[in-house]
Amino acid sequence: MCGIVGLHLREPALYPRLGALLTGMLAEMCDRGPDSAGIAIYGDPTWSPPNTSTVSVLDARPGLAEALTTRLGVAVHAIHLAPMTLVHSAIDCGSLADAVAAVDPDAIVVGFGDDVTVLKGMGNPIVLVDGFGLSKATGWQAVAHTRMATESAVTPAGSHPFAVGPDQCLVHNGSFSNHATIRRELQRSGVRFDSENDSEVGARFVAQQLANGADLEKALRLLCDTFDGFYTLLVTTKDSFAVVRDPIACKPAIVAETAAWVAMASEYRALAGLPGIDSAHIFEPEPEEVYVWHR
Repeated sequence: MCGIVGLHLREPALYPRLGALLTGMLAEMCDRGPDSAGIAIYGDPTWSPPNTSTVSVLDARPGLAEALTTRLGVAVHAIHLAPMTLVHSAIDCGSLADAVAAVDPDAIVVGFGDDVTVLKGMGNPIVLVDGFGLSKATGWQAVAHTRMATESAVTPAGSHPFAVGPDQCLVHNGSFSNHATIRRELQRSGVRFDSENDSEVGARFVAQQLANGADLEKALRLLCDTFDGFYTLLVTTKDSFAVVRDPIACKPAIVAETAAWVAMASEYRALAGLPGIDSAHIFEPEPEEVYVWHR
């Protein structure tokens, strides 16, 4: 049992409240996942400065920014939010992520892109995100996850979100029963993994489909065709927010939509504090139906 929340803002007047709104949503999901937690924020100008790429790094070595500046020949800046380090530079996000892997091979890149910042770790979710300063974050889209581990060890690397493609993010409640077979197939095609988590297999699969030219809806339909098990997934990109459930909708999910925002959560109580919830269109996603909203 894990907890998922996500918020896609349509109304720019709400952008300054993104972090505060997500904090309130996440607080309602702590009992669903006390082991660890993580967040992804799109568009925060401090964590993802304009006109730069951002790489979110777990367990980075001291002096990482300086080492990257020397290697790349361009200025690289860092923000430290233990156990995370965010590095920024005015170069392509893929090149910056590759440089992090080369300079600090023991660190783990847990997110990269032009808009997204990923922060995660172990412990009480609210204590964790308070340490990150989530309530002050701004932006236009965010997801969060509280984890109760079932398929792999409780580690920061095994925490959600899994953000393995540029500006992509996946959070998952449930378990994939055939993930080991799909992991081996992906590994044979050259895909590398950072954890033993079954959810990372789903994220790597989606990232591969997107890299091969599929749009997000098609990538998630292919996931439904390929993966067995129970799942509710929330998947985001820099311009999309998508939800899908398994064929029998085993894991809970509820969506609320207004002219100002779209929100998803594992339970309604996480949505109850959102502005305008009383007039929102509220529904449970149908089994194996892919729902996608675009910016």
